[in-house]
Amino acid sequence: MKTTMKVRARLSRGFTVIFLFLTVAAVIMVLQNMEVLEFQQEVNVTIPVPRVSTDPDMHQGFCTFQPLSPEDAVEEILLLETIAWPEPPLLPAPLSLNQTSDPAHSSFTILPRRGGGQWHVGDQLEVLIKMSDFQGLPKKYGGDFLLTRLHNRKLGAGVAGQVVDHLNGSYSAFFSLLWEGDAQVEVMLVHPSEAIPVLNRLSSEHPDRVFFKGIFRSGRLTETTICNICLRPTQQPLCNFTDPRTGEPWFCYKPKNLSCDARIAQNRMPAKPNPKNMLLQSGVNMKVYIPASGPASVPVLPKNEGQPEVKSSIVTSGPSGYYYQGDWRALDGTTVRHYNGRAIIQCLRGKVVHMYGDSTIRQWYNYLNGAIPGLQEFDMHTFWLAGPFIALDYSNNILVKFRCHGPPIRYGPLPIRDLHYIHDELDGITGGPNNVVVFCIWAHLTTFPMELYIRRLQNIRRAVVRLLDRAPGTKVIIRTGNPQELFETYMESDWCTLQRDRVLRAMFKRLNVHLIDAWEMVQAHYFPHNLHPEYPIIKNMMDLLFSYICPQ
Repeated sequence: MKTTMKVRARLSRGFTVIFLFLTVAAVIMVLQNMEVLEFQQEVNVTIPVPRVSTDPDMHQGFCTFQPLSPEDAVEEILLLETIAWPEPPLLPAPLSLNQTSDPAHSSFTILPRRGGGQWHVGDQLEVLIKMSDFQGLPKKYGGDFLLTRLHNRKLGAGVAGQVVDHLNGSYSAFFSLLWEGDAQVEVMLVHPSEAIPVLNRLSSEHPDRVFFKGIFRSGRLTETTICNICLRPTQQPLCNFTDPRTGEPWFCYKPKNLSCDARIAQNRMPAKPNPKNMLLQSGVNMKVYIPASGPASVPVLPKNEGQPEVKSSIVTSGPSGYYYQGDWRALDGTTVRHYNGRAIIQCLRGKVVHMYGDSTIRQWYNYLNGAIPGLQEFDMHTFWLAGPFIALDYSNNILVKFRCHGPPIRYGPLPIRDLHYIHDELDGITGGPNNVVVFCIWAHLTTFPMELYIRRLQNIRRAVVRLLDRAPGTKVIIRTGNPQELFETYMESDWCTLQRDRVLRAMFKRLNVHLIDAWEMVQAHYFPHNLHPEYPIIKNMMDLLFSYICPQ
C-alpha cells in the first residue's frame, strides 16, 4: 500500500513537471508570434524578424540563487528567451581577429524611397548594412551589435535607428524622418558578433571581477573579508547575508576571530583586470563607425498633406522621441515643456520626491538642488556618493530625497545601515498624488548574471504594484540605462546594458509607470556617449520628468 502511494506521488509530480514544461513552451510560441506582429506593425514593412532559441544554463559558473516561485521561474525563462542574441557558428579554434567583423571593410547604403520620389517628413528611411571581416570577405552570419543614428547638427536634430538582423551578415536600419532638411546617417559597430559570447561568459565565469570588502568590528578588533553576490568555493566558512524576505543574495567570507553579526560597513575593492581578449579592441572593433558606400545623407522635404503623424511607445519598436533644435520631443503623446526654476517650483510644490538608484539618478538630485533656489540640503554626514541625502524647500513645501540602491553598489565605505534595497524603500512609502518616485538600477549590475537582475526587478516590481494598489495617485518614473564612453576595459559593455534595458522595459510594460528613455536620449544626441550624460541631455531628461509629473 505504501509503495503504491509512493508511485502515485511520483507520477503526480512527473505530470506536474510535464504540464509546466508544455505551458512554458506554448507561452513562448505565442509571445514570439506577437513580437513579430508588433514589430511589423511598427515599421510598416514586412521583414523576417529572426528569433534565435537558446537553452541557457541557469546555474552556470559558481553563482547560486534561491529557488523562484513557479510564476517567477516561467517569467525568467521567457525573459531570457526574449533577449536571446544570435550566436555565431562554431568557428575553428583559435579564432583570429581576421575572421571577425571589421568596420573598415563593412559599409552601409541608403536604399531608395519605397514607391520612388523624394523624401518627406513622416516617411521611413531604410539603410542596408553589409558586414565583412578583416580580410574583406563578406560575413555569412549575424549577431553584430550595431547602433545607428540619424542627425542634423545644424538643426540640433537627432533620432535613434532601429536595427534588424537578417542573420546572414546583412542588417537593416530604419529611421523615422521627423524634420525638414538634411538627415545624416551614422552606423557604429559596438561589438563584433564573435565578441558577444565572450561578454556573455564573463558574467557567469567572472562575476567576481568587481568585488567588495566587508568590515567587521567588535570593540578594538577589526577584520575585513571579501564579500560579493557570488563567492568562489573555499575552505573558509561563509557569512550568509541573503535577504530572508526576498532572497537577494549577499555573502562574505567569515572573519577569523569575529562573528558574522559584527559586520558594520562595506567598501568597494579595485576591480580585477578583465581577461584579455583580442576580439575586444578599442579603436579596432569596439565603437567604430562604419563608412557609407554612397551618399550618407538625404534631403527631407515638408510633410505631404494627409501624411500620418509618427507615433511610438517607449516599450515597443520605433523611436521613443527625437531631438529638434536641441529639445527632446516625445512620440508617445507627451507634450514636453521647458521648466525653469519657477516652473519647477510650481510643479513640485507640496510634493515629496523619492529618488533611488546610482550616480545617474544622483545627477538628477543634484540638478534639482541647483534649479530650485530655496532647496536647502541637510548635512546628514553620509558618504557623498551614496547618501542618503535630504533637501527641503520649506516655503514651497518641497522635499527631495536620494538614496543609493542596495548591493552590489560600487561606493564605499558605506555603513551597513545605509544599504537599503529599493523594494524595501518603496514598501515604506505611504504614496499618494503628492508623492513622486524616481528610480534606476542598471550600471552596478551589468557584470553579474542576468538572473540576478531579473530577480531584483521582480522584487522591485512587486513593491511598485503594492505602492500603486494602496496609493494609485503616486507617480512612478523609471530611468533606463544609457550607452557610455568606451573604457580601456570592457567591464562596462553597452551590450550588457542593452540586455538589461530590454528586460526592464518588458517587465514594467503593463504597469502605470513612466519610463524616461535615457538609452535613446543619449544615443540620438551629438554628444559622445557618457555614463553621466552632459548637461543639455540631463536638462531634457528633467523637462520630460516634470512633464510626466505635471502634464497640465
